[in-house]
Amino acid sequence: MEEDNRIFKDRRDAGLELAKRLMAYKDREGVIVLALPRGGVVTGFEIASCLNCPLDIIIIRKIGFPGQPELAVGAVSETGAVVLNESLISSGGVSRKYIDNEISRQRAEIQRRINLYRKGKGIPDLRGKIIILADDGVATGATMKAAISTLKTEDIAKLVVALPVAPPATAEELQRSIDEFICLETPDYFMSVGSFYGDFTQVVDEEVVELLQKSATGKKVRAV
Repeated sequence: MEEDNRIFKDRRDAGLELAKRLMAYKDREGVIVLALPRGGVVTGFEIASCLNCPLDIIIIRKIGFPGQPELAVGAVSETGAVVLNESLISSGGVSRKYIDNEISRQRAEIQRRINLYRKGKGIPDLRGKIIILADDGVATGATMKAAISTLKTEDIAKLVVALPVAPPATAEELQRSIDEFICLETPDYFMSVGSFYGDFTQVVDEEVVELLQKSATGKKVRAV
């Protein structure tokens, strides 16, 4: 019988578990949770609710390998930052034309999400803030790396990355580039982020908008 790798019931459960490790930031002035949509917003909402701090988003779009969209060869940030995995691009024979086309396509999707999630507003003023950057897990880490690169251009006080699960090599790489790294699980056998969840149902845009509105109005209502 195959070992059951499921660790978290769902993204809400993962967020609650992460919040336990982040209680030093509860009720502290200048703390903000930035979540990666869409799935990371459910996890981030639980963290922000437990810590009694604001929740916002940073929009990053993955550039998928041709024919394998879940295998990231890079990522694009809403601020314009682009992070590319040059070794994977080279070894996979990915053309520059493909990369350029994907960057343009993902930038259009980023703008759509900015309009929907923030009503057209850009990333909030992060100067002097303690940022808790949250997602529901990472595999290659390309999206998270793009988010980190983006935030490093802002005049923030501290960058904390909070993840439920990541492969050991990715976790080690991320940890070297930030101030504090919290990852609940780093299993050696890693197939996909979803394999560590009992329920990894895709999060829809409407849920992201709802959670951001609840957080903004101070309604500490748990995600369904």
